[in-house]
Amino acid sequence: MTKPEKVLKKILSGSKNIRFGEMILIVESFGFELDRISGSHHLFVHREVPELVNLQEVEGMAKPYQVGQFLRIVERYNLRMRSEG
Repeated sequence: MTKPEKVLKKILSGSKNIRFGEMILIVESFGFELDRISGSHHLFVHREVPELVNLQEVEGMAKPYQVGQFLRIVERYNLRMRSEG
């Protein structure tokens, strides 16, 4: 199991303790790319998704509600994690 798969499993198990770096890894593994940083907001875009993903770091952690928003976008657009290699 790859690192992104392990982190996704952790998120789906309901953990609220997701490190910001782990969340960046997950977002990028679903094909999102960092578009810009505006203050504390890291905004990610995906060529097939009209919505932005907004992430903020608080003491090294991702905000739980933003993790949930990301999961809803993944479900809404039926996105799949890119395989490595």
